[in-house]
Amino acid sequence: MGADNSDMAVLGGSGEPEVSDSLRTFGAMVQALREHAGLGREQLAESIGYSKHMVASVEQGRRLPDTAFVEGVDRALGGTRALLAAAQHLGRQPGLAAWFRKWARLEATAITLYTYECRMIPGLLQTEAYLRSMAADQLPPMDDRQIEERWAARAARQRLLHERPHTAFGFILEEQLFVRSTGGAGVTRGLIDHVLEISELRNVEIQVMPLVQASHSGLAGPMQLLETPEAKWFAYNEGQESGLLITDPKVVSVLQRRYARMRSQALTMRDSVGLLKRMRGDL
Repeated sequence: MGADNSDMAVLGGSGEPEVSDSLRTFGAMVQALREHAGLGREQLAESIGYSKHMVASVEQGRRLPDTAFVEGVDRALGGTRALLAAAQHLGRQPGLAAWFRKWARLEATAITLYTYECRMIPGLLQTEAYLRSMAADQLPPMDDRQIEERWAARAARQRLLHERPHTAFGFILEEQLFVRSTGGAGVTRGLIDHVLEISELRNVEIQVMPLVQASHSGLAGPMQLLETPEAKWFAYNEGQESGLLITDPKVVSVLQRRYARMRSQALTMRDSVGLLKRMRGDL
């Protein structure tokens, strides 16, 4: 079901990751190494390009650090790679694919998140019925517990849309994702209703890429882009049983330009809503 679609750490009611023993332990490790190096929080923050409040939140186990933060702190505190190893144990809640963990940590605090999908409805927009329909063809087969865990993780992740109103979410979805009618007409009607409801949120933009489109900049496959609170951009591409976190600014820039071009090639938000309503009426 894909990594974005097998999803992320369970989030607390504030939209931030829940405080866990692993977060507290990691934070204590950061603090101990910082103090051993003789640095104050503000000094460490300046050296890695983050705020002192971010450093404090991580040290107190209140915030899940992104990859850039962990790598920066590791370099600033001696480059032992101990923090990099410890960070791999953060956020291992059920329903989170191993290759998706680094992206999940970034996504949890992103201020901008763009998604283009041509394979399946993105996890942030799925319904339970849609997920269960996909699970029926998952290989190797999943048991009931795994399916329940996967939906619980996905439902928690979807709270980002409502609980982070200052985060801009953008989705470009291929029309074929709805035409395929995964799970049948009833599941697809419920899915379209759900997507239409989400499209009414002020911080969400949903566009449909029509089946017939003479020019298309996304033929290389699905992509995700995000911006961190520190105005750093990352990208994520996914294949079967694997995912690639892209940190190279030059590569990320190319993907940003492709996504920007696709926004002009897809239907407008208003026309996308109109198409989805017509498709629902035809089911």
